[in-house]
Amino acid sequence: MKAWICLSGGVAMAGLATAAIAQVKVDPALAREVAAMRDAYEKMPDTPGTGPYPAVKEIPATLADHVLYRPANLAPFGPDKKLGILIWGNGGCSADGASARLHLAEIASHGYVAIAPGGIYSGPGATAAPSRPAPTTAGGPPPVATSYKDVLAGLDWALAENARKDSPLYGKLDPKMVAVAGHSCGGLQALQIAGDPRIKAVIINNSGIFADGSQPITGIHVEKSLLKTLHTPVIYILGGPKDIAYPNGMDDYAKIDSVPVLVANLPVGHLGTFAKPNGGDVASVSVDWLDWQLKGDKRAAKRFTGKACGLCVDSAWRVQRKRID
Repeated sequence: MKAWICLSGGVAMAGLATAAIAQVKVDPALAREVAAMRDAYEKMPDTPGTGPYPAVKEIPATLADHVLYRPANLAPFGPDKKLGILIWGNGGCSADGASARLHLAEIASHGYVAIAPGGIYSGPGATAAPSRPAPTTAGGPPPVATSYKDVLAGLDWALAENARKDSPLYGKLDPKMVAVAGHSCGGLQALQIAGDPRIKAVIINNSGIFADGSQPITGIHVEKSLLKTLHTPVIYILGGPKDIAYPNGMDDYAKIDSVPVLVANLPVGHLGTFAKPNGGDVASVSVDWLDWQLKGDKRAAKRFTGKACGLCVDSAWRVQRKRID
């Protein structure tokens, strides 16, 4: 039986708790390993994050096809303290808005709302996912379950809620503190959105536009020309050479020449640290990038700037930078 696994780059790899989408046959042993990791992740409880604002996961009444991560207590936020906004592309471009739940809750706990398309189809509170379209006539997997428009809908909703007087989020969000991020196929969705003038920060996790110019994912078309639409600093967080997205992410880094860009490799492979408690090291780096880019946090900036930047001197990471200092 063919095994199909979610991808971000030239060959297939798994996205957390996602359906298969890549048009690449892989070793069944690898598929079993990924499935075991997925099953263990789904059994982990939700966590509130380590930030000062313990987070919750919910499906908003006014946005039933997305999952929202936010501080449980919104009282501290208002005219003098605003929440940042992160819109997220799921691994595999799936419709499981809980696929990166530990990662997104960690970010939310530091003063953000994070919004992912889809429902809660894995982990605590999961419901049955809707049926997927049939495989293509060519024998490949069905089209992706979400598009970049679904990711972008999260931002449109957040900004509308910020202006709606009877919304719990009324006046609590800062429209100038908006970021987009995504894992694997979701990272490609983030790149499709990154040119939107409302976006002020970009994080690409275990992803990159296909270096060979191919379009192997049914339902998503990306080209290197997207890199020219970037207008903010961008960080690529990759899993080292054993990350299937590594060649494509590194090729993106080499080709980006108009905005500051940093690529940080942690040699953990394509699944990153999304299944680690509170999203692991990748979530920690993501929070600091957002705090620096959106809030001007000087402490957070030190992790990326200067000759002895925090990531640069951390032996666990391999960092390359252009125009960052």
